[in-house]
Amino acid sequence: MSNKTQRDIKFLKVYSGLLTLALMGIIIFLLSKPRQTNFEEINVERINVVEKNGDLKLVISNSKRQHQGVVNGKLLPKRNRQAGLIFFNSVGDECGGLIYDGNDKEAGLVLSVDKFRDDQVMQLRYIENTEKNHRMYGLQLWDYPKEDSYDERSESVENLQKIQDPKERDVAYLKMKEEGVLPENRMFVGKKMNKDVGVFINDNKGNPRIRIFIDKDNNPKIELLDEKGKTINQQ
Repeated sequence: MSNKTQRDIKFLKVYSGLLTLALMGIIIFLLSKPRQTNFEEINVERINVVEKNGDLKLVISNSKRQHQGVVNGKLLPKRNRQAGLIFFNSVGDECGGLIYDGNDKEAGLVLSVDKFRDDQVMQLRYIENTEKNHRMYGLQLWDYPKEDSYDERSESVENLQKIQDPKERDVAYLKMKEEGVLPENRMFVGKKMNKDVGVFINDNKGNPRIRIFIDKDNNPKIELLDEKGKTINQQ
């Protein structure tokens, strides 16, 4: 083999080695570079926003593919849910969301905030019967008299649904309410279906106690009620 041939082979080896290193460098650079893609328009049925470790933080979805929800670490049974956004906290539970819909019979939009490891405690809501032009909208608050009662409440509701006798079912429901397992409506601020607009406050048992509102005839009213709903002061 001539000296020229040996030099050519040596050159090719060096050249191929440098080319391989350069190619590997380009690949590493492209893989390590933050990836960003811009779209002018995209059609999608569902988007999952996750942390780097894969933890779910937000679902944006149509109604068919909407997440069924997780509460107190347990995946809820599959159910029909409207399109919207569902938020998830650092322990993996659903912690609120925005849902909406509307048709010739009914319409609504609800922004919910959930209690930690439990169901909703606050809503900004709009609900309408589009057939009769009846609607309500405002801020709704709930309380849970018994802390950490989600699992107990879920089991009680499941057992309640198995009771066939209406009277027996009513007794079981009242027992759940007395034991503080059920959520209690505490306050609504907004417009009700009967067109009253104002502040409506209930006690911790869900009994109406204070109503400050303007009725549909533009009459301003202030009412104080006892536990049984009897008016004790009115202006």
